[in-house]
Amino acid sequence: MIDTHCHLEMCEDGAADGHGLRRIATVGIDDDAIERALAFAEAHEEVFAIVGRHPNSATGFAESDLAPIRRAAAHSRAVAIGETGLDYYRDHAPREDQQRAFEAQIALARELAKPVVIHTRAAEDDTLATLAEHAEGVAVVMHCFSMPDRLDECVERAYMCSFAGNVTYPKATDLQEAAARVPDELLLVETDAPFLAPQPVRGKPNAPANVAHTARRVAELRGVSYEELEQLVERNAARLFGW
Repeated sequence: MIDTHCHLEMCEDGAADGHGLRRIATVGIDDDAIERALAFAEAHEEVFAIVGRHPNSATGFAESDLAPIRRAAAHSRAVAIGETGLDYYRDHAPREDQQRAFEAQIALARELAKPVVIHTRAAEDDTLATLAEHAEGVAVVMHCFSMPDRLDECVERAYMCSFAGNVTYPKATDLQEAAARVPDELLLVETDAPFLAPQPVRGKPNAPANVAHTARRVAELRGVSYEELEQLVERNAARLFGW
């Protein structure tokens, strides 16, 4: 199995070692985290980096802030731009700064022909409107998919829908229905470690290896074997990230 989205620099020591995972994508959400993501990718054959500026770290975002992301994206182990988007739940950064950072990173993804990985929380309308206006022709990943009521819209636009540990929670029935309905070619799974530990280890710090719990639950929801789900996700990620 693979983990298509985690934050190794925030995980416990050793999170990138082994675990039987063939690929791990670790995400740098600011300049310091980008450097650490690239260091993990250089040190571990199975690790690749996603590089960008998280909306919660977008305060004062200017054109010059795009330069370190562009430099990092040129690294041979960098496979996508992000996570970027809009977060109105935390509001750690002014919304106009988040929007400016979001549009700039979509443009960079287009320029570099790389996928863009999206974070959205309590901002679904503005996120989808921005993508509709600026991301035509760019491969889009809806990280930690959280808008089951907008699933059809995401599918129509061919956005990849990546499910994290919260799809395993007993009360997440709408998310589970979405995971069952996503077309094969648009499905991914992730941990978002160290956050959102799946139900069997809920309440503990998450780790990339726990993606197996999420994948097993998604396989059940889709009525396929774990092995079939594993092959599908690995094939989708390879096509998307080119690793």
